[in-house]
Amino acid sequence: MSTARIRYRKEEWEVASGMTVRSAIEKVGLDPLNVLALRDRRLVNDQTILEPDDEIRLVNVISGG
Repeated sequence: MSTARIRYRKEEWEVASGMTVRSAIEKVGLDPLNVLALRDRRLVNDQTILEPDDEIRLVNVISGG
């Protein structure tokens, strides 16, 4: 089975490739509304399909007004 990696702060998880970024974020127990996903330093949306050997870095959403 091919996998992708998700990193958030100092934690790292392996998830199955072929799922959406949103599904992967939920699978590792995080709220997809609180993080942004980056692949190769580029923002990807939550409907992006994970490819084998992808490395996704999650960063906190910061908002203000």
